[in-house]
Amino acid sequence: MKRIIYISLFTGLIGFSSSCSDYLEKYPIDKPASSTFLKSEVELDHAVVGAYQRLWNGYGGYSLPFEVMLDCTTDIAWERADASWQALGNGKVDPNNWVIGNVWTSIYEGIQRCNFIIENVDRIENITNQTRVNHSVAQARFLRAYWYHHLIEMFGDVPLVTTLLDLETAYVGKDAKEDIYDFILDELEACSEILPDSYTESRDKGKATKGTALALKSTVALYAGRWNVAADAAKRVMDAGVYQLESNYENLYIKSKQDVSKEIIFQISFLAGTRNHSFPGGVNTRMAKGYSSKVPNQALIDSYMCTDGLPIDESPLYDPKKPFENRDPRMYVTNVVPGMISNGYQFESHKDSTQCWNYNTTPATRVANQDATNAYATFSGYCWKKYTDMEDPDYLNRSNTAFLLLRYGEVLLNYAEAKIEANTIDESVYTAINEIRRRAGMPDIDNGLTQAQLRTIIRTERKIELALEGKRLYDIRRWKIAEDVLRGNLLGRIERGLLANAPRIDENGNPHYDNVTNRNNMRVIEVRLFNQRNYLWPIPQIEINVNRNIKQNTGY
Repeated sequence: MKRIIYISLFTGLIGFSSSCSDYLEKYPIDKPASSTFLKSEVELDHAVVGAYQRLWNGYGGYSLPFEVMLDCTTDIAWERADASWQALGNGKVDPNNWVIGNVWTSIYEGIQRCNFIIENVDRIENITNQTRVNHSVAQARFLRAYWYHHLIEMFGDVPLVTTLLDLETAYVGKDAKEDIYDFILDELEACSEILPDSYTESRDKGKATKGTALALKSTVALYAGRWNVAADAAKRVMDAGVYQLESNYENLYIKSKQDVSKEIIFQISFLAGTRNHSFPGGVNTRMAKGYSSKVPNQALIDSYMCTDGLPIDESPLYDPKKPFENRDPRMYVTNVVPGMISNGYQFESHKDSTQCWNYNTTPATRVANQDATNAYATFSGYCWKKYTDMEDPDYLNRSNTAFLLLRYGEVLLNYAEAKIEANTIDESVYTAINEIRRRAGMPDIDNGLTQAQLRTIIRTERKIELALEGKRLYDIRRWKIAEDVLRGNLLGRIERGLLANAPRIDENGNPHYDNVTNRNNMRVIEVRLFNQRNYLWPIPQIEINVNRNIKQNTGY
């Protein structure tokens, strides 16, 4: 924590004042000083932009926010190019891991930016628009709550800092996770009473609203196991009439569709030429000029049900010889599987498929297949498709597609799960789940299901609906199934064949391959360890070194 106070709170906006004597104070001439900043509504607007800016900290070598990378630390995905991210998933993480250090510092920088706004808003002189000032402060409170939400899910107990720190107050200890849950939920409720349903000015597009605060509250309360609070917050979003599901699931991940979507509640936006990311270049197939460095694995692919709504180990529609047919349509939106066309090329990862079809020519031609022969082609046999549809193919490495943080589909799943876990199951639970499934082209679930049966359904739905949206790590931790899915071999496809039969799907929607007769031919991408300590990440070692009041998490 001590290191944070040495960092400028608002890059390009706030500098530290200095004094060289008792009678002379010097302020930076190219930027405001922290001692004088925030004396006008314009400066407040700038400060709020500075707070939002912390959402764009880049990871994974492709200018990706950490939320996009989180699934690579779970049972459904893998990161090939960065050993630090691999360590977070394979259980070998240590307190010197650069990712956790960067995430910790970046989040606390964001929190301190928010604290600066909240603590110094009374400096503003001659306020002309008190409502806008109130909205700005509420946005800072929302962002602070958002970042604390991530900190406690990653690290457990952490310092709850709600005021600006100086050298004398920097040595803070950790606060209990449950107490921070209380703080977050109270803050979000307060924000929801101040923030508007929407904004009228274009400069405010994408900022937190009443619905944003309530949507996050439903998520945080769900993670905290406070079922009634979660269901209530989600229901208020549902009843507001502001949000609705996109008619087409794929539209959520296409830039031009995102701009007019009524499902997206909060996102990290990008603008071509100003702030871009290279996610398509990082994950696309080799034939589509990608690096395939972040990949879904066999366990995710086998989690998608058949179009009759049954898991692949129960459905008569599943054919091991044609395993990618008759499957939940969300599989083809989220992933590139063998047989699909990706950016004009036939995708095939079978190692003997040394040539593939190029449909970018007329007529189609056979060309050398890099997805089967390149040494760094997908290690799992599959690639991500979500977030990679490029309306401008030249944007492979400068995409401006937004990454979703909160959306209405998640709110519906939050509501349904909270009601299921509280055992207050009624027709509204079925309605919420079926809305999601109908949009995907899947059949309704049966009526009259037990709590256990509905729990299986909702956990499967969250896994496949929200894949690559940064929710999986926190889900498997709070469900206490991380030791089941993060221990052992991380598997890819059989490199020169297919599974002889469907794997066994358990009550959490997770595949197990002990019954697959040719399982020994599956590619072992990585051997993973998992101990109880891995339910939390370690506190960065440098924080332990400089602050005697912070204790390391157990086992590190």
